[in-house]
Amino acid sequence: MRITIPKEKILNAILLAERITGKKETLPILSCVLLDVGKELSVRATNLEAGVEVVSQCEVGEKGIVAVPAGIFSQTLRSLSGNTVTLQTDEGNLLVESRGTKTLIKAVPHDEFPSFGVVDGKKGVVIGREDLMRGIQSVVYAASPSMIRPELGSVYVSIDGKHITCVATDSFRLAEKRIVGVSGGGEVELLIPLKHALELVHILERVSDEEVRLSADDSQMIVEGGGARYVSRVVDAVFPNYKEIIPKTATTEATLLKSDFAEMLKKARVFSGGDQHVGLHVYPKKKVCSATARSADVGEMSDSIDAALSGEDIDINFHIGYLADCLPTVASDSIVLSFSGAGRPLIVKGVSDPDFIYLVMPLNR
Repeated sequence: MRITIPKEKILNAILLAERITGKKETLPILSCVLLDVGKELSVRATNLEAGVEVVSQCEVGEKGIVAVPAGIFSQTLRSLSGNTVTLQTDEGNLLVESRGTKTLIKAVPHDEFPSFGVVDGKKGVVIGREDLMRGIQSVVYAASPSMIRPELGSVYVSIDGKHITCVATDSFRLAEKRIVGVSGGGEVELLIPLKHALELVHILERVSDEEVRLSADDSQMIVEGGGARYVSRVVDAVFPNYKEIIPKTATTEATLLKSDFAEMLKKARVFSGGDQHVGLHVYPKKKVCSATARSADVGEMSDSIDAALSGEDIDINFHIGYLADCLPTVASDSIVLSFSGAGRPLIVKGVSDPDFIYLVMPLNR
């Protein structure tokens, strides 16, 4: 194997692949990247649950294949001062040359490298890269970090030919984002484990194509675009019928600036103690919208903000983090807080963002 390639191009491919490598000492091949040179360079990595392949154009002198430890290879590339890199095999190992620098990296037998899965392309859909990325980013924080209940530790993605719907819930709060704009036809419905959803976002941020192709079956999904292909397992479970728990009517509503609400929660967090509880108090007749927090160790606070209010008076407690997490993803300067009564969920929406809905359960106190 022998190729010449711009340093930036090979380094970006290796850094993308290195994140996917496994850390199991019993399977050293999983900590490696596989360099496969045919008409172009293919860089692959996998941890058995997910895998990535990045294809790059290069000057090919000789075809070949080699597997080397990802960490050592990426550190070597970072240390090079030249703009181009020559890679070639030397007695089965990888020789890296650039601007007078030569480094020999010991290879691992590439025959042990796991093969990537294949999904029937007919089941795939073509969607906007930014749309898919934005949909996942808008809800991923609401997924459970635990996989005890796999459906709650995942991001639900549904594509029906007209919309992309992304949903996540940990049973204490729920986020739903709907995005219009799907081409290519077809329908896809899948549950992406939280860690794989985060990895997919990282890859989508670095893909240059405006559109990507998503294919899935009962066990895995493949997302392809911009010379990159990401493969991951999906969860075989049923996502909760969340629409049943979304209140249809509100007893109290408050419309306010998102920045004012975020600042009020920031102040309350200082005085909320370890439990991070905040009380919201909305009294429409008195035109009062305030928050209180108290801690035996720090003290207590009360803060009021301007808001357009309607409905009944309500005093209700929430976890500050659950209220604040959704605010960066609301594509609107103003938000509406819709209360459905004591002990009932709160709905947060953007005034000019009808395609996002966030539900958070109150605390029992």
